[in-house]
Amino acid sequence: MKSRPSVPSDLSRRQFLGHSARNAAGAAAGMVVLSTTAALADRSNQVRVGVIGVRNQGKNLAERLARFPDVEVAALCDVDSSLQPAAMKAVAEHQESTPTWHGDFRRILDDPSIDAVVIATPDHWHAVMGILACQAGKDVYLEKPVSHTVDEGTRLVAAARKYDCVMQTGLQQRSGAHFQSAIETVRSGKLGRVNLARAWIANLRQPMKPKRDEPVPAGVDYDMWLGPAQDRPFNVNRFHHQWHWFQDYGTGELGNWGVHLLDVARWGLDVGLPERVSASGGNYVFQGDLEMPDTMLATFSYPEHTITWEHRLWSNHGVEGRGSGVAFHGEKGTLVVDRSGWKVYDSKERLTADASELPNSHLRNFIDSIRTRQRPNADIEVGHASTTLCHLGNIAWRLGREVRFDEQSQSFVQDEDANALLTKNYRGEWALPTV
Repeated sequence: MKSRPSVPSDLSRRQFLGHSARNAAGAAAGMVVLSTTAALADRSNQVRVGVIGVRNQGKNLAERLARFPDVEVAALCDVDSSLQPAAMKAVAEHQESTPTWHGDFRRILDDPSIDAVVIATPDHWHAVMGILACQAGKDVYLEKPVSHTVDEGTRLVAAARKYDCVMQTGLQQRSGAHFQSAIETVRSGKLGRVNLARAWIANLRQPMKPKRDEPVPAGVDYDMWLGPAQDRPFNVNRFHHQWHWFQDYGTGELGNWGVHLLDVARWGLDVGLPERVSASGGNYVFQGDLEMPDTMLATFSYPEHTITWEHRLWSNHGVEGRGSGVAFHGEKGTLVVDRSGWKVYDSKERLTADASELPNSHLRNFIDSIRTRQRPNADIEVGHASTTLCHLGNIAWRLGREVRFDEQSQSFVQDEDANALLTKNYRGEWALPTV
């Protein structure tokens, strides 16, 4: 976005975005939420975005952002150059300009004309990139789970606050109208007291057969892909998407899908972090290289509430007749919600809602928050708390026993082995930035 002549030279790009938004909104209705109207379609007032990681989710987000008339996807980045043609095409079809391409995300952070970045990389990169982006003066859309360790999450929150960074996390349900109405219903008292929430996914994933290490494919900067992770030979089973199931890079199904649904459960019960966590499970079906469980049952215990999680990666038969979802069990009824809608069972009153749009609404909220400087629907504090649930479940599973957690100190109670898993070792130049 080019500065207009009337903008003082000492006014920062971010301040100008915020001031122009407040002026436009104030003229319309006194600080209303901005929408994609003709006024915002002014190409000189676009929010310029760079997208880091463009294989699947990143490419999808880039394409959706390119459709917004007040957004320009100015740059794309990935360590795998084979992804460039498809990603560039997906964006170019929806905007006049052609984004630049980079193999090193730091080139995007170095560009003062870029206002915000989308980070859609493997989990182990999220915190390092997110903090560096804040320090570079960018606003951030950070995919879930926001961190690879609990310590990373606390530092992300600190960075967002210190550098006045709008940080939306990829928990789209927070911007979905039917999820919002479901939470309102849970909290309204219509279900009576609600002390138990169950979240789950049953998904038939393809098992991985063990494969030998091999040379790095042409066009892949594998050293950059590893980044803060420890050095390890290239193996296709640990690369595209499959990295989810390896502890150096991912957080398993709990961090992949669990964070979405546990966030809804936590949201509905209006709770923070639990006092006690236990988990059981293992690789009962997917034998081979996987380091994270294909089957897990986890329990998160609060003083007056309980949240449970279940995943099965080898079965499509779900809970409550749904492959994934969240059930809130109250004295006067049970509300079950997923991305297809919600319904209350065992209630005299007919309570239900159909599905609402999620991804565009969530991205729209991010762009509007950049302009208004208000916190987005899934602010980093929300993302950190819900991601921490996943870390606690995984730590309990790894230790094979219950753990006790203190939310105030963000640490385990008199438990050296558990506390050792709150952080990790970083490789070479990619130490977690100091905030």
